[in-house]
Amino acid sequence: MATLTIPEAIPSPAEDCEQLRKAFQGWGTNEALIISILAHRNAAQRRAIRETYAQIYGEELLKSLDDEISGDFERAVILWTLDPAERDAALANEAVRKWRSSDRVLIEIACARSSAELFAARQAYHARFKRSIEEDVAAHTTGDIRKLLVLLVSSYRYEGAEVNMRLAKSEAKILHEKISDKAYNDEELIRILATRSKAQLVATLNLYNNEFGNSINKDLKSDPKDEYLAALRAVIRCICCPEKYFEKVIRMAIAGLGTDENALTRVITTRAEVDLKVVKEVYHKRNSVPLERAVAGDTSGDYERMLLALLGHEN
Repeated sequence: MATLTIPEAIPSPAEDCEQLRKAFQGWGTNEALIISILAHRNAAQRRAIRETYAQIYGEELLKSLDDEISGDFERAVILWTLDPAERDAALANEAVRKWRSSDRVLIEIACARSSAELFAARQAYHARFKRSIEEDVAAHTTGDIRKLLVLLVSSYRYEGAEVNMRLAKSEAKILHEKISDKAYNDEELIRILATRSKAQLVATLNLYNNEFGNSINKDLKSDPKDEYLAALRAVIRCICCPEKYFEKVIRMAIAGLGTDENALTRVITTRAEVDLKVVKEVYHKRNSVPLERAVAGDTSGDYERMLLALLGHEN
């Protein structure tokens, strides 16, 4: 399901480091060489390159990249080069520092990652920022969204396939009662959405649909402008159908005038090793346009080439 392409014959980390160093030397920077290496290495290979680069040249690769490139291209390369847990920690910190109630980054990290990946991101956050992600979320958010997000980022969902249908039926009823009463911030509703395993929650929401005639997200659209209700819907989409969620993020990022480069970069760099191939298929089916063509139409230069490389389509 990943779009990342890796050559059959992979140079050693030392050879990759030598080529990257050449890309930084002299007048100008060889951006094409940077893309040809970093955009075609998986997380373990990129980690080895960073470690080897520091050993050989006494400098962090990320610093060299920061000195040599800039703009949206730099952001894409830096985010991609980071370990996934480091990347999620950096994205989470950026989200809380620049907090907007419409921001979905924390929901993505809490709900579209495995429990182990979320735990690793929390550890990386501790190491880098000397605080817990829960502490910063609580400090920078307010109201019902704060209560939801703190529980989401501190959760450790069970990942097994087992489903308790009696519990699913009971909790589908609880969810319907709370939503019918417009008690959207009720602790039971938040607990179910924030802590149940994906398999259990999917069973619960399927029963909700079958028993009460509407999908839960349709019932949560009573006020389309309410950011808290939008956050609840995002939680459900991220857990139950992340490929459709991320397709929408990309579609909204490139729709209309202007481009939301941060959202576009975030989705491509975080999903290229996960399920971006499925996201591409959903996008094509939904919009009748290949995602590569849409990205190429809204971006340019080295930034465009980096994104297309991660999408597995450089030519």
